[in-house]
Amino acid sequence: MTDYNIAIEIDARGSFCPGPMMELIKAIRQAEVGELMSLLSEDEGTRNDVPAWINKAKHELVEIINEDGYDRYIVKKLH
Repeated sequence: MTDYNIAIEIDARGSFCPGPMMELIKAIRQAEVGELMSLLSEDEGTRNDVPAWINKAKHELVEIINEDGYDRYIVKKLH
C-alpha cells in the first residue's frame, strides 16, 4: 500500500448503503481542498455508489485498496 497523508479517516465498516457514502460526503464538506480521505467499508453497494458519486461530484478517487474483508477508498477533495 502506498503511504498516503490521510487527513480524515472514515471507518464505515458495519454500516450499509447509503451510510458509507453519507459519511464520505460529510467528511468532504469538512475537508480542505487537496486533502485526502480514507473511507473503510465492507458494504458491497459502496463499490458502485462511491466511485459514481465521486465522479459526479468532481473529486478524485485516488485508489481502492482491497483489505482483509473490506475496501479502503482513498479520495482527494478537488474543490
